[in-house]
Amino acid sequence: MRKLGLLILMGNVVWFGACGGNGGTASSTVTGVSVSCSPSTITSGQMSQCLATVSGTGNFNPAVEWGASAGTISTSGTFTAPVVSSQTSVTITADSVQFGNISGTATVTVNPTTSAGNVAPLVVDAGPDGQEVNIAYTTVTVCVPGTQQCQTIDHVQVDTGSEGLRLLSSVLTIPLPPENISGQSLDECLVFADGFVWGPVATADVTIAGETASAVPVHMLIPSTTAPPVPSSCSSQTSGGNEGGSASTLGANGIIGVGPFQQDCGLACTSLNSQIPDVYYTCSGSNCNPTFVPLAGQVPNPVIAFNTDDNGVLIQLPSVPNGGSPGANGSLIFGINTQSNNNLSLAANTYTIPDGNGSTNNIGDFITTFNGHTYPQSFIDSGSNGLFFLDSNTTGIPTCPGQNSGWYCPNNSPDNLSASNQGQDNNGNPAGNNVPVNFTIENANNLFTNNDTAYSTLSGPFSGAFDWGLPFFYGKNVFTGIDGLTTPNGPTGPYFAY
Repeated sequence: MRKLGLLILMGNVVWFGACGGNGGTASSTVTGVSVSCSPSTITSGQMSQCLATVSGTGNFNPAVEWGASAGTISTSGTFTAPVVSSQTSVTITADSVQFGNISGTATVTVNPTTSAGNVAPLVVDAGPDGQEVNIAYTTVTVCVPGTQQCQTIDHVQVDTGSEGLRLLSSVLTIPLPPENISGQSLDECLVFADGFVWGPVATADVTIAGETASAVPVHMLIPSTTAPPVPSSCSSQTSGGNEGGSASTLGANGIIGVGPFQQDCGLACTSLNSQIPDVYYTCSGSNCNPTFVPLAGQVPNPVIAFNTDDNGVLIQLPSVPNGGSPGANGSLIFGINTQSNNNLSLAANTYTIPDGNGSTNNIGDFITTFNGHTYPQSFIDSGSNGLFFLDSNTTGIPTCPGQNSGWYCPNNSPDNLSASNQGQDNNGNPAGNNVPVNFTIENANNLFTNNDTAYSTLSGPFSGAFDWGLPFFYGKNVFTGIDGLTTPNGPTGPYFAY
């Protein structure tokens, strides 16, 4: 969530948000407020960024209070459209806080999305186990390839930090055919920041909203007590345990990885590599050994297998206030610059990221600068449920006492912070503009007493980098462009944009 901040606009300093008091002084006056919103035409549930310019004389107060005749608008001017069944004009109003009778308006046209087959609803709630926070879920339908034998699975986590569809085997009720290499079953080990998942690779037709990926490999997640057993070369890669055993350990019924790459391992898992990584395994009985897998056999980002809207995704979530919200509803929109609802102009800046074809090790990362230090292994990740950055020794921000020691509990809460983000090329050199980003964190122990599920200010330590998790997505249009795929009238992936 964007904190209250200032923006230089047309020569005036404009403070967003309701701050300051009413009334004026003889030496200052507000003469007018002008408002603009971009884009001015959006669809149900989409967002538009509105800006207000206050003019006046003397030491006038440039703050405004926002209002909308329908939908919602945040203190930073981010308008979230209502769901409409026909074209609707919404009036956006910015009132001067110094002279409440002086205001400006703009009109945003909201169109229905009933015909948009590239939009999947997102929901942030307590999850299938009723205990989760800051996890964005969608619904996925999987079918035995080429048949009508299908199952719809809800509460599948949307993750821009990984690639591929992964489903708990315990929730599946249809027999997806297993994938084999040289007559042996193919299994996969995927390591996340806090654990790993393990299980066989199968094949399925995957449908999300109106988009279908036919006969693609998907990962079936199994508990450690199920055959084949987890190889030690898999489990030893992390201090965390097997997260794929149940909905309570995974926090979801599955994960759909819609990150910036086409496959979950890519060329590193093919015979072009000099050494077999501990990712894919062929298993015979309880004996599993690492193996190379060609690109076509790897678990892919399902978006690349769509007939259209296959070059990336846009995630839209509404703003969430300090202190949290009971939940949030948004959209997962497929494609970039392929339809009227996924135009890259919804983002203010684009950040290129390395695709692995250069000398840098920062594949998929951009550069975050904080307190004068650069962190080139930073990234945007909807699959992380907090803003995770650095550590207490670096930031001076204490972690929480007791069972929430993995979260920050700043002494001054809310704590308003500032950093900047910049893209980088394949050699690790800065690319594009270095753009400020303001963010706010709060005492996690205090937040959790609210029993909410959506928090824009939840944060914790992550040594050496910034992981801009789901709280970063609230109130923004966040694009993920997939590597090697072209955006019409735009850049070639991989990139982030917001």
